[in-house]
Amino acid sequence: MSQARPLYKRVILKLSGEALSGDTDFGIDPLVLTRLTKEMSSVIGMGVQLGIVVGGGNLFRGKELSKFGLNRISGDYMGMLGTLMNALAIRDVLEQHNLASRVMSAIPMSGIVDHYDRRKADHHLNQGRVVIFAAGTGNPLVTTDSAASLRGIEVGADIILKATSVDGVYDKDPATNPDAKLYKHVTFHEALKKELGVMDLVAFCQCRDHNIPIRVFNINKPNSLYNVIISSDEGTTVDNTGD
Repeated sequence: MSQARPLYKRVILKLSGEALSGDTDFGIDPLVLTRLTKEMSSVIGMGVQLGIVVGGGNLFRGKELSKFGLNRISGDYMGMLGTLMNALAIRDVLEQHNLASRVMSAIPMSGIVDHYDRRKADHHLNQGRVVIFAAGTGNPLVTTDSAASLRGIEVGADIILKATSVDGVYDKDPATNPDAKLYKHVTFHEALKKELGVMDLVAFCQCRDHNIPIRVFNINKPNSLYNVIISSDEGTTVDNTGD
């Protein structure tokens, strides 16, 4: 597998917390982490520089709890800590597979992980280390989608890979519409016009304005991360081509 030619040199993988929980509704599934790590290893073996922005929805969702009276700001900060827990789990499994990594948090966590620094992140990526970006942007009321677009812009990523539970971007919700059409390519303009749910609006516009493509793909499919790195056929590409 390592002989294939990658399409990208540096990528940001946006990994939701839910992707780590597997078939359960809560927590971290070690089998899922192990599978993802093996796929990351194959990608890194091709010389791809990998950054990961991880969510925390498998552990805590402040937005939902705010509906029941929890202060939204406090809830968002608690959610950021959830992303840090996921980042630590990913780091440990990567290291078990002899893959060098660094966790960089947008919220200072002295003695546990490194504080986020753009230049240090760039250095680690150049050295072939996986950089796991935790705690979102460090600000409440902002999703980890925005953290992915921001980190992608800051470190000069070639693309944002958004891992989801569906095969890409559809014209309507495939969970409730069996006839939903899967797009292989869509422009930022078309996605906005058709109100396609690619990323949250802030992140989406950041990628559009800074000309960073987005690939949406199904992380639950075996070898999907590897396939999205070597082939444009996997998932849906969203970019400015054709605009």
